[in-house]
Amino acid sequence: MALGNLDDIYRDDLILDHRRHPRNPSNIPDADVIADGVNPFCGDEIHLQIMLDDQSRVSQVGFQGEGCSINQATGSMLSEAIKGLTLAEAEVLSGSFHRMMQGPDPTPSELDKLGDLGSLAKVREFPVRIKCALLAWSTLEDAIEGRG
Repeated sequence: MALGNLDDIYRDDLILDHRRHPRNPSNIPDADVIADGVNPFCGDEIHLQIMLDDQSRVSQVGFQGEGCSINQATGSMLSEAIKGLTLAEAEVLSGSFHRMMQGPDPTPSELDKLGDLGSLAKVREFPVRIKCALLAWSTLEDAIEGRG
């Protein structure tokens, strides 16, 4: 696989928009699910809070983070992608995202199923940045497993 230019990721309109204007930045202190994640290698941090409705679907997400643009954009995108899902469905989505980042090259159909999250597939070209893209999702999975 030929390596692209890392600057191309930072110029991607969707990634830039989520970095500059993160979705769901409010803190939800009385959340049903709360999780913190840290990447000790680069210092990226993520803090997630999730409220569930009476049908156990994600009704509200709070996301705060520090670190690189990829971490920030991914956390923001996650906060939008899991709204309306059950925690089990969010876990399935997380598994799909992990496979996109670490598995064989995703097919167009797999990318299509991920929607906007598929734009982060280009991060695969920069192995040291994959953990930046996975931090929010790993934190979500840890939080879900901690509830079970």
